Amino acid sequence: MKTRHIVLRADRLGSRNVFNGPAMLESAAPAALSVQIEELDRRDIATVTRDADVVALAPAMPIRLIAPTDDHAATPAEAGDLAWGVHAVKADSSPRNGQGIVVAVLDTGIDAGHPAFQGVELLRRNFTPDSDDDTHGHGTHCAGTIFGRAVSGTRIGVAPGVQKALIGKVLGNDGGSSEQIVTAIQWACDNGAHVISMSLGMDFPGYARFLREQEGFPEELAISRALEGYRANVLLFERLATLIRARSNPTVIVAAAGNESRRDTDPRFELGVSPPAVSEGIISVAAVGRRGGLMAVAGFSNTGANVCAPGVDVVSAGLRGGLRTMSGTSMATPHVAGVAALWAQQLRSLGILSALNLTAKIVGGATFQGLAGGIDPFDVGAGLVLAPQP
Repeated sequence: MKTRHIVLRADRLGSRNVFNGPAMLESAAPAALSVQIEELDRRDIATVTRDADVVALAPAMPIRLIAPTDDHAATPAEAGDLAWGVHAVKADSSPRNGQGIVVAVLDTGIDAGHPAFQGVELLRRNFTPDSDDDTHGHGTHCAGTIFGRAVSGTRIGVAPGVQKALIGKVLGNDGGSSEQIVTAIQWACDNGAHVISMSLGMDFPGYARFLREQEGFPEELAISRALEGYRANVLLFERLATLIRARSNPTVIVAAAGNESRRDTDPRFELGVSPPAVSEGIISVAAVGRRGGLMAVAGFSNTGANVCAPGVDVVSAGLRGGLRTMSGTSMATPHVAGVAALWAQQLRSLGILSALNLTAKIVGGATFQGLAGGIDPFDVGAGLVLAPQP
């Protein structure tokens, strides 16, 4: 039985010097990267992986929206004149606004007519079989937090000076797949993205259920094959991130840790970061919310992330021109993407913009100041991300 597989190939522009197996790239020379989708029988996999230019191969697995834990029209009290998350990461006091930096948002699309995006060049591509438009509102909300202009007097964007954004619709009515995500990441890189933001996660239970119910696999075999696919996809995203870092245009990928934890019900109920965020080379983001005058990890936020950002009661753009309040690691992720855009602008002005330097500023510039005492460092990684200051 043949199934769809993602084949990641990279050629050293005339050299076969690419990593194979656990070995890393042997030099920083840019690689010609291609993503191919092939129908493969299980017996074909070993043959394909022996090709010298194949650096990763994985079955296409379901990817789902990391749905907000709360979603409602923003009240005047919630909106105010400055979204609290923008202030928390100190974007309102930063001398940078993201001008000249290209940001990609891989999500449910965007409400391109929203006032928050007036004056922004939006390059859009639909990777789903559904409408080009954002019919959910999730992608619109995330984009608003990254680079949205003020709406009705409320500043919602961390980097409102961004002039060009790449909007990849990778999640349709039935979600998406890792095939679409990998293809969209390549598209974003090919179009000059400096920052790629993804508020989505791999649907491991859904894939196991598909194998059991649609393919007729016994329970144990379905789980085993799903685990194989999970591991292969994590490695695929790691290899992809490595190849992207070797490109001449510096790019960082930021992804949501996931909302599956239930600390408010049971303190032991903590789940680890979900793919693709868990992959090495991708900056994973946990969510924090306000508690008194400090911030504490959100009960739903998965543990083991690299950094954290505001993800509770976040006000941003909603469908059809309004403002909505949402909570989730999905909402924390665009704060980090926006801060990344500010740092990218800062580093470029100094002539030292690289993926390594940008990652170092995002993670190394994070802080535990403002976080509640007794917080578990494993829940928030290096801490709260901060924008560059004067």
